[in-house]
Amino acid sequence: MSAEKSPGGLTEYIEHHLTHNSGNFLGGNFHWDSWAVSLGLGLIFVLWFGLQARRATSGVPSKGQAFVEMAVEFVETNVKDVFHGDRRFIAPLALTIFMWVVFMNAMDLLPLDLPGYIIYLIGGREAQHHTYLRVVATADVNTTFAMSLSVFVLTIFYSIKAKSFGGWVKELFTAPFHAHGTVGTILLIIPNIVLNVVEYLSKPVSLAMRLFGNMYGGELVFMLIAGLFSSWLFFLPGVLFGWLWSVFHILIILLQAYIFMMLTVVYISMAHDAH
Repeated sequence: MSAEKSPGGLTEYIEHHLTHNSGNFLGGNFHWDSWAVSLGLGLIFVLWFGLQARRATSGVPSKGQAFVEMAVEFVETNVKDVFHGDRRFIAPLALTIFMWVVFMNAMDLLPLDLPGYIIYLIGGREAQHHTYLRVVATADVNTTFAMSLSVFVLTIFYSIKAKSFGGWVKELFTAPFHAHGTVGTILLIIPNIVLNVVEYLSKPVSLAMRLFGNMYGGELVFMLIAGLFSSWLFFLPGVLFGWLWSVFHILIILLQAYIFMMLTVVYISMAHDAH
């Protein structure tokens, strides 16, 4: 895929790395790189954890089995503290979200120019210049919004499951402001609907923008470090700054995955609890 050339130097370098490999799909602009990377990492998670589950033994676990057991126990403990209903679906969902987001975030730790170098080896200099590939799917707002909208649908589903459809609709009209008498109830319908709609919509928006903002900002810092210290004269300082930011960024990678998982469980738990 190609785009208009930008001014040379650092500006062109950053613009190239911020451009998605995109195309037209169903009448819209579709980011193929974000879709392919997120799908591939999701499949790796499923195959890895599924394989470890099949190979699990009651004896001394292997390193792979021990890691999977630690991850499952960690997620199960956190879900148990927040969600007090049937966890047979919520716990696997939380585990999937946590590990999937960790995998997608961790792509930020790959050398920034590695994808471009692989493209260069396959197609040469011209292909490298005109082919874009962003490997951090969570730095794409489309990915984070798609995940948060899935959480939004689940919150609606569990709210209706706990209160019935009629109870959920009634809550939209009568909460959070309650009134005595028919006239008061009618007068408060619009404020109640507005506040409930704002509450419902603010959850997926905040969930998506928090993850996207942190990962986009981290990715941009890596680009600035690579671009500013690109000459051989500043190679060693660039490696040092890049390493320091990578060490700090590991905390961001894990923390953002944990926050996304916990907020998902909290939102579903709030919807599940009948008022």
